[in-house]
Amino acid sequence: MPTQQPSIPPPLPKYLKEDEVTQECRNFISSLPTEKGWVTNNLHQYQGCWIITRYMQGVLSFQKHFQAHDTDIILVTTPKAGTTWLKALLFSLVNRVRYPNPQKHHPLLTNNPHVLVPFLDINLYTENQVPDLTSFASPRLFSTHLPYVSLPMSTKDSACKIVYLSRNPKDTFVSLWHFTNSLRSPASKGPNSLQEAFDKFCRGVSLYGPYWDHVLVYWKESLENPERVLFVKFEEMKEQPTAHLRKLAEFLGCPLSSEEEAKGVGDDILRLCSFDNLSNLEVNKSGKLSSGEENSKFFRRGEVGDWANHLTDEMIEKLDRITQEKFHGTGLKF
Repeated sequence: MPTQQPSIPPPLPKYLKEDEVTQECRNFISSLPTEKGWVTNNLHQYQGCWIITRYMQGVLSFQKHFQAHDTDIILVTTPKAGTTWLKALLFSLVNRVRYPNPQKHHPLLTNNPHVLVPFLDINLYTENQVPDLTSFASPRLFSTHLPYVSLPMSTKDSACKIVYLSRNPKDTFVSLWHFTNSLRSPASKGPNSLQEAFDKFCRGVSLYGPYWDHVLVYWKESLENPERVLFVKFEEMKEQPTAHLRKLAEFLGCPLSSEEEAKGVGDDILRLCSFDNLSNLEVNKSGKLSSGEENSKFFRRGEVGDWANHLTDEMIEKLDRITQEKFHGTGLKF
């Protein structure tokens, strides 16, 4: 009988690779506090937040080389706060004149929102330490999960605008747990248990965590510099999408005109960017990002309150207590 050849495992997608960093970056990482990762092997604590090995190169390059323009728009979120939805909304708002018939002809019909509004550190500066950004039309739309302290100085010294999307910690955690488990390598790793992930989240050891520090600093910046930083809550956007779309357009300096309102331009954008519409597009059912994540992984439920289906009473009490302690006296509530 012919001997059976051992099956060769498929190559790892880029997002799971931890060896594609320079020796200089590797040496730097070795000096940082390290914990076991949610998806990849390691998380490293840099400037107070936790970043995976592969993205450290991009973070350092982004900080060193990025030059913000006064007209730039940067979307910032903690992971799983509704990033994909807001990317779609911002892109559609800013480009509505260019694509007046979004139901028939629009880049979102054939591109995942993460392609149209790329991550600076995760995508552009990880793929290329000094990326060519000249192809981005003004206003340039970018995104990041980095905390405010880690943004390049040019973003703080310029007039660029930051839209920060927050989400209540219970839904953020549950969504992050589902998402990270879906990205783990099935060949070598089983899923993280809910309890294990919960304990890490509460300790602040989560992607770009601690969650509370991340949210609170942007909240304070939005109070001190409201013309530059807009703080938005996912739950309020879901409850009043039309009002928040208007608010976004005004903040970005491209308010919806009375003529556009009469034509239902805002309603068209909300329909195009709805969870049901985006999640059922072929590109988001079968496509992949260049880093290997399946587009479908970014569309699970998109709802408010799913935490009630997963968290125990003890977990709910603990998260509520931490949130109350961290946000006490700040005016921020979820």
